Amino acid sequence: MPDQSDTKPRRPFLTRRKLIVGGGLAGSAMVVGAGIANIDTLLSLGAEGPETQDFGPFIRIAADNSVTIVNKHQEMGQGIHAGLAAIVAEELDADWSKVRIEAAPANMKLYGNTTARIQGTFGSNGIANSWDQLRQAGAAARYMLVQAAADLWQVSAGSLTVKDGIITDPLTGRTAPFSALLARAAQIKPPENLPLKDPKQFTLIGTERVRRKDSRAKITGAERYTQDIQLNDMMVAMVAHSPRFGGKVLSFDDSEARKIAGIVDVFEIPSGVAVVATDTYTAKRGRDALKVDWDDEKAEMRSSEDLFKFYRDTAQGKTNIKGDHFQKSGNPEGAFEGDLLEITYDLPYLAHAPMEPMNCVALVDGRSVKLITASQIQTMDQINTARVVGCLPGSVEIETLPAGGSFGRRGVMSSDYIVECVHIAKHVGGGRPVKLIWTREDDMMGGYYRPMSHQRLWIKSGADGFASAWRHHTVVQSLTPVGPNTPGVEGIHGSPYLAATTVVDGKVFTPQLAIPPGFWRSVGASHSAMVMEHTVDQLARRAGRDPVDYRRTIYINTHKTRWLSVLNLAAEKAGWGKPLEAGWARGVAVCECFGTVVAQIAEVSLIDDKPRVRRVVAAVDCGIAVAPDQIRAQMEGGICFGLSAALYGGVTLEGGIVQTTNFDTAPVLRIDEAPVIETHIVPSGNPPTGMGEPGVPLMAPALANALLALTGQPTLSLPFVKS
Repeated sequence: MPDQSDTKPRRPFLTRRKLIVGGGLAGSAMVVGAGIANIDTLLSLGAEGPETQDFGPFIRIAADNSVTIVNKHQEMGQGIHAGLAAIVAEELDADWSKVRIEAAPANMKLYGNTTARIQGTFGSNGIANSWDQLRQAGAAARYMLVQAAADLWQVSAGSLTVKDGIITDPLTGRTAPFSALLARAAQIKPPENLPLKDPKQFTLIGTERVRRKDSRAKITGAERYTQDIQLNDMMVAMVAHSPRFGGKVLSFDDSEARKIAGIVDVFEIPSGVAVVATDTYTAKRGRDALKVDWDDEKAEMRSSEDLFKFYRDTAQGKTNIKGDHFQKSGNPEGAFEGDLLEITYDLPYLAHAPMEPMNCVALVDGRSVKLITASQIQTMDQINTARVVGCLPGSVEIETLPAGGSFGRRGVMSSDYIVECVHIAKHVGGGRPVKLIWTREDDMMGGYYRPMSHQRLWIKSGADGFASAWRHHTVVQSLTPVGPNTPGVEGIHGSPYLAATTVVDGKVFTPQLAIPPGFWRSVGASHSAMVMEHTVDQLARRAGRDPVDYRRTIYINTHKTRWLSVLNLAAEKAGWGKPLEAGWARGVAVCECFGTVVAQIAEVSLIDDKPRVRRVVAAVDCGIAVAPDQIRAQMEGGICFGLSAALYGGVTLEGGIVQTTNFDTAPVLRIDEAPVIETHIVPSGNPPTGMGEPGVPLMAPALANALLALTGQPTLSLPFVKS
């Protein structure tokens, strides 16, 4: 049923002091990363305090003995809610069948990421940053309930057992569900840093019982996304954007648009011209009827090939962009003379293209704001919204909904489409809800792409066939506004291949373009895995060595035991070294992404001159496997996502205008093209690491390495299938 809830955002009265503090925060980009000791408190100013929760901000227990876990992370299809809930339920010994999950409100102080002073979901660290926090939350609630039962029965708490939400006294046979002890337990204060279960005692974590809780809602269509929101008196908005990045509105004629019945208003906002209407179809008709003249003085006018030429020239020192060393060792003087492997790679812009394009619902009444959207980084969305409205960041209420995919697009630090919606809702005013809708074309042309990259390598091999000198020039836009271009060299800097090389001369060149780059699933590894792993296969080939044995030697020499473990497991399960039928070959690739180490081996053939992957064997070391079924699902999804990008991905520009605007010009992997995927998990007692992204970056190099084995020719640019 449509959501007809109260559309007026309610906020507590803002004092003059809060408004002054809030105005200062909202007007400054220095909030994040300012080094302020109590920044979490500052960014939470203005937030409504949560309802009293006896068991802390993450746990609520109801009269029916059900347990609700508050999920501080965005659910965007990866199933993170199940793993997070399982962590709590394990320490609490709750009944898994009665565990529910709901999204946390936007409140950095309560729900901030423990490894970054911000509330948000990024870097595949949802499980990793919550591991200790949620285990302690579950253990604390268990302590309170067990102590309550012990007080009630006048026995030692240590003599009681807990299973599936029931506390039992083995000596008397007495039992009590959690729900019968709530009032008494609420009076008990647990100690800090309670002892936690030994992983050998786990009965839920690491089992096949940990399955996602939203499958039925998605299958039946009951899951509620931003696109589903229908509020009383709600309007729909669309925005005419410049077809070129950096273009601005010069003038516009809205006379024809205003003639259309249902058009409410047309006005300029910083990102373009907004059209507000009574429904989606009318808003689109109104936008199509606009006549806009664009100012392209500061717009990007070059085509893709022009940009690649600029990048290539930059890598060779032919432009005014200076490189910054990201890694340097040994003496390069004379180290790069003689026979070298000199190779270059061109990797294109990539769009995120989630199934649910960008959208947001905003209600603004003066300085009172509510957002209903799939917020991925709530704190940034609060800050950017507050700057538009002039309120306290913490007072921006966000109802976080599940997202129909993101792959990084909803985690843009500028909150671009959310800010756009807030500008429109502010103009409308009165707390009237406005839903902003982007079409697929808006989404594909909207930027914040995985940045394009050119990489040039000069490598000298020693008598043993291994690299003795490695010069590496990377040209890529930075994803961070200040500081070194660290994401641009993720997976290159600190690589075991560079650690094994005596002379290393690594530089990153950071061009400034109007095309906005963004975090794309697996971030820097989406470039570096292709470059490093395909280069290593070429080095192994020049040395006359088997690619797996060549890597083994490097990993042993650099003490990369986790890399060695996943490589050996994947090779064993894939039957590496065993012959395949004619026309088929195997390709291998290994990388570390956000703390997780993955190896993939692909079986590949060329069919009608097009690569075909029929089987992928993956081995993964992600620490303790909280939810094995979800780990396999994430590996399968990541492999298909990475294979799709490798085969077909690439945003192309002509005269600065994006040409790949929908799935007809940007095809994705079809079901009949998806390989059979086997995932093998390395047993581990280490804390868990991330799984949302590490499956993605290895498909391109594994495919390239298989084709190298088949044809003897390296792959120097992507995608594999050129349009």
